[in-house]
Amino acid sequence: MTDPDVRTSIMRAAYEALCEHGYTELTAQDIADRTDKSKSLLFYHYDSKEDLLADFLEFLFERFDDRVAETRDLPPVERLATFVDWFLYGPGENDRQSFHVAMLELRTQGPYNDRFREKLRKSDDQLREILEEILRDGLEAGEFRDHDPETTAAVLIAAFDGARIRQLTIGRDAYLEEVREGTATWVFDDLLAEDASFPADRDPRTLPENDHQHRLAADLGADTREADDETAERDRE
Repeated sequence: MTDPDVRTSIMRAAYEALCEHGYTELTAQDIADRTDKSKSLLFYHYDSKEDLLADFLEFLFERFDDRVAETRDLPPVERLATFVDWFLYGPGENDRQSFHVAMLELRTQGPYNDRFREKLRKSDDQLREILEEILRDGLEAGEFRDHDPETTAAVLIAAFDGARIRQLTIGRDAYLEEVREGTATWVFDDLLAEDASFPADRDPRTLPENDHQHRLAADLGADTREADDETAERDRE
């Protein structure tokens, strides 16, 4: 794929189609219907649905890298707050939840699909490396108390991921909320150094639930102003 605009258009169409249909029921036609391309032209760019979805995962990794890069000049404690905000989402955010259900379906293919497993491993490595970097920088800056960044990162990500899977699979929002609350208390009360403080307006214990359109836009690296314009246009209609 050489044209970045075409790729972005297809990736956003894939996102929308995944949210509506899930992974199992998703077809190439569902994606093509959300672009100005026919299914045959879609397969000009990709050999199969699997090929397209593998690139979709890669696209998400790239956008996440871009978002991480934008925060690297912030103090470690603020970068940690941003990471938690990216990883967790409110149970009322239906579109985002639909997307994570589809991604959970895709993850179940990992044991049987080498290509998906490779991408999923890359995602896991990426998340851990980002969080470990934040924790190490916090130690060096004196914002965090002494701890093992690798172990702490592994525990936090496992807690976030496990709560989200339980919330998605058995419909108990309490798992997500309890882990959000418990992690916030442990991280911000025990991990932070005595002279460090978490920004009051970013604490997950008090942070208002974000507008889901901003989170959807963030998933694909979209400009939130564009998302606002689209929402306003729909309201006028």
